[in-house]
Amino acid sequence: MSGIHFFERGKGYPLVLIHGFCETGNMWADFAEALSNEFRVICPDLPGIANSPISEDQITLEEVAVSLEDWMKVNQIENPIVIGHSLGGYVSLALLELMGNRIKAIGLFHSTAFADDGEKKEMRNRTITFLRKYGVEKFVTSFVPPLFSENRRAELSKEIELAIEDGKRSTLNGLIAYAGAMRDRKERLDILKLYSGPKLLIAGTEDAAVKIESSRAQKDVFSHYYELQGVGHMGMVESKEETLELIRAFALESL
Repeated sequence: MSGIHFFERGKGYPLVLIHGFCETGNMWADFAEALSNEFRVICPDLPGIANSPISEDQITLEEVAVSLEDWMKVNQIENPIVIGHSLGGYVSLALLELMGNRIKAIGLFHSTAFADDGEKKEMRNRTITFLRKYGVEKFVTSFVPPLFSENRRAELSKEIELAIEDGKRSTLNGLIAYAGAMRDRKERLDILKLYSGPKLLIAGTEDAAVKIESSRAQKDVFSHYYELQGVGHMGMVESKEETLELIRAFALESL
């Protein structure tokens, strides 16, 4: 597997921010800058995304976790706080299973420890079929806007366009690989229950990708649970200041 491309800002305790599906590490640029006075903020492109390419269109979350663990060793990222958005949350959970208490704290941002149900698995299959037929640009252009709360799409049109452009930096192999990896991932609720460190879940009440009912069904496993009212799947954009402060407070409390 190819090396992992990343950027970092600041010095101090390591805080790793992992992007979601149809996103790159660049999605965290504003958060990294804002948190850089207190943390060493590190934002990778997952293998198969943007500047971290893969040669095939299949991967497992377990393989991604191993790759990230190796990358952390090389870059002296020890006992980090890890926060992942959506797919990044699934990756963070696989990393938690691999590393256990060598992770200082974990945060899921519009993500879930549950596996896909049958309906969601079929949606992943349709995604793979669409990608093979039409390619990255057409997929990303149609996929990204519904991630935002319907009532805010006009207001956030510029932000949505930026998210689409960022998503277009994904590779075809990478998007196909992660659609399959998300479809085939296992439930990791027990991994969270066994983990003794701080655990954060940020959910959106209007999230169409990770339903609020799913988040509420697992809330008791987390030490920190927050619902963003009227927010869809993109809280870091839709409710930027609030989510930034939630992450800052959680990270500082975890030290």
